[in-house]
Amino acid sequence: MNEQRLHQILIRPHVSEKTAISAEMEGRHAFRVARDATKIEVRRAVEKLFEVDVKSVQIVNVRGKIKRFGQTSGKRSGWRKAIVRLAEGQDLDFTGIGS
Repeated sequence: MNEQRLHQILIRPHVSEKTAISAEMEGRHAFRVARDATKIEVRRAVEKLFEVDVKSVQIVNVRGKIKRFGQTSGKRSGWRKAIVRLAEGQDLDFTGIGS
């Protein structure tokens, strides 16, 4: 897998109250990933970019919500979420990514 594809797989970390608690207690971090990303690609991208050992990867397709805008009904776009569990004693450092 080439370097460019690694940066296209992980779009951004998914930060919420639930994922923050999960990351702190269980070492599970959530990412928004490309719609065509596989578990193996996500594992390799996280291991290469953050230099950690990945224990497991779970992928979820999140459906877009149907919302109303006045009388008009619309739909948000769906996205794909990857939940990455790290090996014992390891943590992600998001500050070192930009350089």
